[in-house]
Amino acid sequence: MPRLSPVDQLLFGLAYASLFFSVLYYLTGFAQPFAEGFAAEDGPVEWSTALFLLGASGVLVWQAARLAGRRAFGATALVAFYALLFFFAAGEEISWGQRVFGWETTEFFREHNYQRETNLHNLVVGEQQLAKTLFGSVLTVVLLLYLVVLPLLYPRVPVLARLTDTLAVPLPGLRHAGIAFGASLLIAVIDLPRKWEVYEFVFSVIALSIFWAPANRGRFDKG
Repeated sequence: MPRLSPVDQLLFGLAYASLFFSVLYYLTGFAQPFAEGFAAEDGPVEWSTALFLLGASGVLVWQAARLAGRRAFGATALVAFYALLFFFAAGEEISWGQRVFGWETTEFFREHNYQRETNLHNLVVGEQQLAKTLFGSVLTVVLLLYLVVLPLLYPRVPVLARLTDTLAVPLPGLRHAGIAFGASLLIAVIDLPRKWEVYEFVFSVIALSIFWAPANRGRFDKG
């Protein structure tokens, strides 16, 4: 197996460390310190997730700028759109800094957001909470298809490979598939409150690693 780059050594080390500490909290029975400290609202894991999502957005902006320099305007627009999505995800993670800056929640969000905060993923539509439907199980399935299934099918299904490159989708490597699959199994096994905060952090780290050096790097180098 090729040696990890210095960037991946750092990023994967952080991901493995977060999973290791989660397992340690679980095995020692310290569920409350985990929920109220390590994975707490506005705690180290949540803020780290927001920062890495923002970093992933920044790397996508850089990739879009590289493509723009090669006059790949369609791909540039797509990658810029992906960057916007990750910027949105970073803002949502910390409720757009509401608790940092202390501004008031608007009447709409006080009425429709179950945490009474300014974000969309905690909205309640009818009887459904978006965090548990669209932003929960549905998004998790989509991410696992992207991170685990796509890297396996890309070299074997030419039509899928062409579609991936046409849409300028940064391709995960097998190293990303491995850690995504392992983290999914581990998080499913351990029983801790707010364990999904760690899961989100791992995915934010993986995203930054993928965008920095996608497996279909030639698509971005050539434009």
